[in-house]
Amino acid sequence: MTQVFPTPAAHAREILAKLGAPPLPADAGEPVRGPIDGAILGHVVYDDARQIEAKVAAACRAFADWRVVPAPRRGELVRLFGEELRAAKADLAALVTLEAGKIASEAAGEVQEMIDICDFAVGLSRQLHGLTIASERPGHAMRETWHPLGPVAVISAFNFPVAVWAWNACLALVCGDPVIWKPSEKTPLTALATQAILERALARFRDAPQGLSSVVLGARDAGERLARDPRIPLVSATGSTRMGRAVAPMVAERFGRSILELGGNNAMIVTPSADLSLALRAIVFSAAGTAGQRCTSLRRLIVHESLVDKVSDAVEAAFQRLSVGDPRDPKTLLGPLIDKAAYDAFIAAMNQVRAEGGSVAGGERVLIDEHPDAYYVRPALARLPAPAPCMQRETFAPLLHVVPYNSFDMAIAIQNDVPQGLSSCVMTNDVREAERFLAAAGSDCGIANVNIGPSGAEIGGAFGGEKETGGGRESGSDSWKQYMRRQTATVNYSGALPLAQGVRFDL
Repeated sequence: MTQVFPTPAAHAREILAKLGAPPLPADAGEPVRGPIDGAILGHVVYDDARQIEAKVAAACRAFADWRVVPAPRRGELVRLFGEELRAAKADLAALVTLEAGKIASEAAGEVQEMIDICDFAVGLSRQLHGLTIASERPGHAMRETWHPLGPVAVISAFNFPVAVWAWNACLALVCGDPVIWKPSEKTPLTALATQAILERALARFRDAPQGLSSVVLGARDAGERLARDPRIPLVSATGSTRMGRAVAPMVAERFGRSILELGGNNAMIVTPSADLSLALRAIVFSAAGTAGQRCTSLRRLIVHESLVDKVSDAVEAAFQRLSVGDPRDPKTLLGPLIDKAAYDAFIAAMNQVRAEGGSVAGGERVLIDEHPDAYYVRPALARLPAPAPCMQRETFAPLLHVVPYNSFDMAIAIQNDVPQGLSSCVMTNDVREAERFLAAAGSDCGIANVNIGPSGAEIGGAFGGEKETGGGRESGSDSWKQYMRRQTATVNYSGALPLAQGVRFDL
């Protein structure tokens, strides 16, 4: 029996009301379309220049108060936010599914990621440590400390509409920084819902300054306004390489900092010693999960020539077995592409493969419940005899290119021979191959995995990549330092004034 779901628009309004988000205007403003059926979920009104200015000014005022709140106390706010997220997990995850098209388990996993980073940040709030450094001058003490930086702007993409903000916001808040969030214009409703959940935590916290967290709704011009504002010392931007090329110079021109997490063109090397059953499961999820709309999605499969046909056939068959459909259905493994532009790019990329001598299996459009404005597709496998120009660009859709290799050095060279450098992996049971892949002359990516796919990072490790991926790092490890300013301080507790490096300047 086919499961019947409420219309996405009605369900979205119900969730927003339940979470306490402001009511959406009836039919004024900009339409927000849901990928499940292509229909309008609601309308939002974009912030104008005056409203953006007011939110930035409020964040600056909040910073003056928040920076002097002890860090463990700031961590208490994030702990309360984590509690509110746990209570709202099912509703927020459902809204992620409605607005971004993620299957239910992936949407729930994204909200869980928010909860996990809250826990990480709470612990971090008692560990914002500096250094004590030996001074070369007698009677002097030298130390390095970290102080709050200032308002942080977060520009996020549609594919992780809430988790990427949380990676940045939770660290920024415990580090003493207010947060201004410009979500993707494709997914503003989840941002409004998340802000409402945070406001519940702020109400329980009681003494947080006004303007500590705000959402700016708008298109490219809103992001540019934040990027150019000299009162915002740090801009964290997640999205395409094209977006990063635009944002980075704006921030750099005013000597601001940027955290850029941009495109990925991620590869897997499958060696003769690999566990092929394990490799197949990793390939299929990494290439088809989130309908190929992750920055860590698997785009390139580099298989030893003795296995390339066997692996390709197995992947092609698995792609055909995947259940494509409404992401709210628990049986569905592949939901929709975000919109028509994504579908058109998918078609163009497959045509380019054929024009460059490759063949494509799969990639058909699937009509679900006669929704002509929704874009469901089957994953596509592109077989190429050798690396081709089509493999140099990231296609944000379930398109996997496969090529053969004949030596491990060749495999690593193919892996590294793209402009992007986000995530990578090797499937091998040879410890020498594994260690070579992880060594300085191995993968040139920010993330390198052995016997797991490139997709699905944990919050404990810093997330990001090299080259055109932008070089930024978000989430765990020591990424917190980006949200603070470093200060070296020297105290002279002697009665003399010796100068460093033996300099003499006697009056």
